[in-house]
Amino acid sequence: MALSIWEMLAVFAAGLGAGTINTIVGSGTLITFPVLLATGLPPVTATVSNALGLIPGSISGAIGYRKELAGQRRRILKLGVGALIGGLTGATLLLSLPSTAFETIVPVLVALALVLVILQPRISKAVQRRREHTGTVARADGGPLLFTGLMLASVYGGYFTAAQGIIYLSLMGMLLDDTMQRLNAVKNVLAAIVNSIAALFFLFVADFDWTAVVLIAVGSSIGGQIGAKVGRRLSPRLLRGLIVVVGTAAIVQLLLR
Repeated sequence: MALSIWEMLAVFAAGLGAGTINTIVGSGTLITFPVLLATGLPPVTATVSNALGLIPGSISGAIGYRKELAGQRRRILKLGVGALIGGLTGATLLLSLPSTAFETIVPVLVALALVLVILQPRISKAVQRRREHTGTVARADGGPLLFTGLMLASVYGGYFTAAQGIIYLSLMGMLLDDTMQRLNAVKNVLAAIVNSIAALFFLFVADFDWTAVVLIAVGSSIGGQIGAKVGRRLSPRLLRGLIVVVGTAAIVQLLLR
């Protein structure tokens, strides 16, 4: 279907906003998806077009955080495998399950992730005290528990992507001994992997709107750079607060859909 000039501007603006907020926190899909639906695209077509369009934004955000990625190559390679498997699984489920399949569980997942983000400083201190008491050392990759958790989160990410970044940050913040900014950088890479593998799958088996894809791609690419500049200037407390605000808005929107 052909988009009007005003619809094209709205989709581009949504892509710009999504790219920015995805790089800083996540949940950019909650900006683009309703706009795509408002233009008349069917839900699955809108989801697929959105996933394709957000790839450049995810890559742009990861490049913007390249300084924080230094020294994390091994961690990213291992967790990236889980993201790859989960993203492909989620994309397959999108085309085989009814569109309402995740509607009940998603708000619960996001709410749980927000609780973990809020409690992350206390959890990290408690874990550190336990390690000191037992003499164990934190694993740089988070171990099997983090790998499994991120893979399951990536299944959801390949299916819909909304608030996937918040779930990533909550899991990594709880299981990795590192700064929020460095974890945010990893989150952007994992999101790029999930979006890319899901989009490649969709290219061959699903319908999408090329106009919407291009508009979101251009907007999200610009937004990824904006988000990286803004996000890295936020203190851990402010970043955590922003995650909670965005996540709460995501829950409200998901419940009202």
